Amino acid sequence: MKTNELIKIRKAMEKELDGKRYEHTLGVEFTAASLAMCYNASVMNAQIAGLLHDCAKCLSNDKKLSICEKYNISINEVEKRNPFLLHAKVGSFLAMHEYGIEDTDVINAILNHTTGRPGMSLLEKIVFVADYIEPARKQAPNLNEIRKLAFENLDLALVRILEDTLVYLQDQGSEGELDPMTQKTYEYYCENVKQTEG
Repeated sequence: MKTNELIKIRKAMEKELDGKRYEHTLGVEFTAASLAMCYNASVMNAQIAGLLHDCAKCLSNDKKLSICEKYNISINEVEKRNPFLLHAKVGSFLAMHEYGIEDTDVINAILNHTTGRPGMSLLEKIVFVADYIEPARKQAPNLNEIRKLAFENLDLALVRILEDTLVYLQDQGSEGELDPMTQKTYEYYCENVKQTEG
């Protein structure tokens, strides 16, 4: 993919997303590219995945559900009850079918940017972390510490983000329903980080 195609995606996102979401998207693109430089990953792929990670975020819940139904995209019980969680699955589908993305790693980075998954690729980790630490993000706990950590130890930053996400969702009670994949990802990387440090 060439730079002019990147510009085309950027313009498409400006049309598709509301102002605040578009600002966040540019922040994720920038942060993902910075992390890719730091960890010797493809900067272009990081930018594409960063730009498209929330491409389905501003679709209505009904629209997300109807796309899943129409194209046989599997939905778990948590997603049925909380269709806003489907933006990653629908986004990865749109990346392929609307924006012509063929790179599996980029598609997976979009697909797994909300919950993560055990055994993520470097690009998947980069986009997951970039989504959390991008410059416009203000609310998350321990943000300054995690931003610094992201450029020193990506897996450790990943664990910290997952930990803070789980604590936040537990504090929300029934309001913050947990996708089981978040817990699985946390346990997997906790174990990995322990082994690396041990």
